[in-house]
Amino acid sequence: MSRINPLLAETATGKTQVLFEQVKTKLGRVPNLMQTLGHSTSALAGYLSLNESLSQGTLSAKDRERIALTVAEHNGCGYCLAAHSAIGKMVGLNPSQIIESRNGHASDSKADALLQFVHRVLESNGQIDDSDLDQFLAEGYSEGEVAEVIAHISLSVLTNFFNNVAKTEIDFPKVEAVSV
Repeated sequence: MSRINPLLAETATGKTQVLFEQVKTKLGRVPNLMQTLGHSTSALAGYLSLNESLSQGTLSAKDRERIALTVAEHNGCGYCLAAHSAIGKMVGLNPSQIIESRNGHASDSKADALLQFVHRVLESNGQIDDSDLDQFLAEGYSEGEVAEVIAHISLSVLTNFFNNVAKTEIDFPKVEAVSV
């Protein structure tokens, strides 16, 4: 049971109502995360703005979902695991790639370097070793992509922590636990 009830789209007012309408136009519905986050217009607006901005970055949709899955598994966020497993499938990740991402690995060497970097950032709270950054850059990633990866991790941590605190009701197909 949710600790924080969703703000129903039909009862939202002002800027929150406008944001909900934009989400519904884009996604066809307003997911429970956004309805629950909508109790704070500024939190919802900030989340949507950063998400939109990062979607126009250099990382592919597959890599963005890989990051979200790795972070969600690390933080034990069932809502985000379900959401990003579904979105990952929509952007072309196959079931084994989704599981690999949840485990912080990929069969492709460049994607694996990405997820290993994400894992090190999470484990060290950003206090990585020089060798961690060197290995990531050696795989062909740029310093700009370092910034993007950290921003994606931060966005995922925001939604993971919020959903874990709120116990947001999962409105995506649920996923099974994996052994990491």
